[in-house]
Amino acid sequence: MEAAESGRPGPAASSSSSSSSSSSSSSSPPAPAPAAAAAAAEGEKTGPAAAAMRRSERDGGADGRNVGFVLVHAGAGYHSESKAKEYKQVCKKACQKAIEKLQTGALAVDVVAAALIELEDSPFTNAGMGSNLNLSGDIECDASTMDGKSLNFGAVGALRGIKNPILVANKLLSEAQKGKLSAGRIPPCFLVGEGAHKWAVDHGIVPCPPDIMTTKFSLSAFRKNRRKLELAEKVETEMIQTKKRREVTENTNVTASLDTVGAVVVDHEGNVAAAVSSGGLAMKHPGRVGQAAVYGCGCWAENAGGHNVYSTAVSTSGSPFLACEDSVLGGVIVLRCCRCSMDSESALNAPALLVEFLWSHTTESMCVGYMSTQDGKAKTHISRLPPGAVAGQSLAIEGGVCRLRTSVN
Repeated sequence: MEAAESGRPGPAASSSSSSSSSSSSSSSPPAPAPAAAAAAAEGEKTGPAAAAMRRSERDGGADGRNVGFVLVHAGAGYHSESKAKEYKQVCKKACQKAIEKLQTGALAVDVVAAALIELEDSPFTNAGMGSNLNLSGDIECDASTMDGKSLNFGAVGALRGIKNPILVANKLLSEAQKGKLSAGRIPPCFLVGEGAHKWAVDHGIVPCPPDIMTTKFSLSAFRKNRRKLELAEKVETEMIQTKKRREVTENTNVTASLDTVGAVVVDHEGNVAAAVSSGGLAMKHPGRVGQAAVYGCGCWAENAGGHNVYSTAVSTSGSPFLACEDSVLGGVIVLRCCRCSMDSESALNAPALLVEFLWSHTTESMCVGYMSTQDGKAKTHISRLPPGAVAGQSLAIEGGVCRLRTSVN
């Protein structure tokens, strides 16, 4: 898919307004769950300031039924120019893995898990391998996934010793779809801590030594943060410039880190799914469960039906729901789709799947990747706030449109 000129907004953001600048003074965070698409669209329509929308349409000829589309992100936060290639590469690999699964006919809920595994395996993301360390120097991960077809949800929180936490979340979802357990027990959909680890091992997911998940980068960051924490506590004890030093420490931690990774997918049947995975906040208290594992907060997916004209999938990153914070930092990716007809002048008048997608963030940057089954390669992009924009008080929005041709019945 090729992005068209800026200033031509796609319907993923708004159907009537034109693009303006790419930031605003509004401190409103990306909205949660299914409301995220509407909130992001409203931000564009009322003109708080949004990045130039990219329109990308491809009417290419898929010669089979196994069409689909994937949008991923490697976390909202700060992506240094020196590592831009690595961030884009992991998004590219996640897209390619998802497309490979879609082309075999896999359904969205399994495809989105495959994309997340690639993101978790990268040492450059705060998920799975190389996640942030907590106060005790351990890695505890959160992850969740949702199937738009069944509305089933699976999640794990504060999980240790599992290389790919999304596998456990996906397994919880699939096991719940099998129905009740013996004696009429309700199967779990959300497990945390030791219980989550034991359930994972009992269901065939191979554990890994915790030290394998720690990278040189995450260990270095932990040691640096621990020194800052010790200094802050010493300053507080001495009652010398406590507030000023705490603010400096917090700002330093925020701008130097990434957060939750995620993906949204639509498959050849029009089913949507979403997933998120995160190592959580650096230096968090052991046992803390973040938004990535919380229902209706980390991700959302819902197929069209009833009054819903569009199927919608959402994946968030950061902490957009901490109302007590002055500067709310976070990001979101949104996908919605519907069935439509191709150009009426076409002799075949083949059915099509219209996919609208966008990403939005209040952080300094956000790395995304997207690809359809009709594309030869993934498109990757690091979205950044414009010069002069203030992270936490400005908003960037970009997106596009993809039209997938399905086979003629």
